[in-house]
Amino acid sequence: MKYDLHLHTTASDGRLSPSALVNLARERGLEVIAITDHDSVGGISEALETANQGPGIVVIPGVEINTDLASGELHMLGYFIDYRDADLAQALEKIRESRVGRAQKMVEKLKALGMPVEWSRVQEMAHGESICRPHIAQALLEKGFVGSEREAFDKYIGRHGPAYVEREKIQPADAVRIIKAAKGLPVLAHPADIKDLNSLIIDLKDAGLVGLEAYYGQYDANTVKRMVRLADEHGLLTTGGSDYHHFGDDREVPLGKVDIPEESINALFRSAGRMEERKKK
Repeated sequence: MKYDLHLHTTASDGRLSPSALVNLARERGLEVIAITDHDSVGGISEALETANQGPGIVVIPGVEINTDLASGELHMLGYFIDYRDADLAQALEKIRESRVGRAQKMVEKLKALGMPVEWSRVQEMAHGESICRPHIAQALLEKGFVGSEREAFDKYIGRHGPAYVEREKIQPADAVRIIKAAKGLPVLAHPADIKDLNSLIIDLKDAGLVGLEAYYGQYDANTVKRMVRLADEHGLLTTGGSDYHHFGDDREVPLGKVDIPEESINALFRSAGRMEERKKK
């Protein structure tokens, strides 16, 4: 298990800095990782710099863009993006700004429910980057209003909770186009529970979708087989990863503990025209 293509840092809702995450991946013997923060590329430069300071590991610049369907959220991964692209930066900044307004409204709702948390503290937890619901959950836990971050989601800030606020809508096809415009490879994240997935894939392929995250940390063997078969039927790449945040939750899949076939990794590098980087390691 040498690869993990779905990792989060303090640039979004992860708990490790980009440097600490790369060093942990190196300690565990991983050869290829991808930094895929929510609506942010703020951790990529540091991660690449850390990777270049030592041997044996390749960092793929990535992103995870949160989008919406009528039935719920859908996440789009982007690999080998040009993370310095000005248009990408502008698009992600707009999405993050909508996150700020949403988070402020959630904090206001929590106050009305008798659970005041300081907005400044939520901002501190986000390290000046993408503000996500786990930051609010952390603030609730810190104040003693909940016994765990999971409880915060289950009771208050999950989709059906009394403090939940919808985000500004962005469509999946728009996320595909944003990633493509930044020279990246768009891959549908953890797709197994998406309704009408087959029809959605057809529509997103027209926009430029190239892959499915078939080897996802929380999938059992049958689900993985189903996703691989679906990818094959549509001529899509397969990727995978743990979706690691370093939450310290015993339900979290550990870094590097997803078995991703080497051929999937090589196919991704070939599609990006980056096989020389792969061979160097």
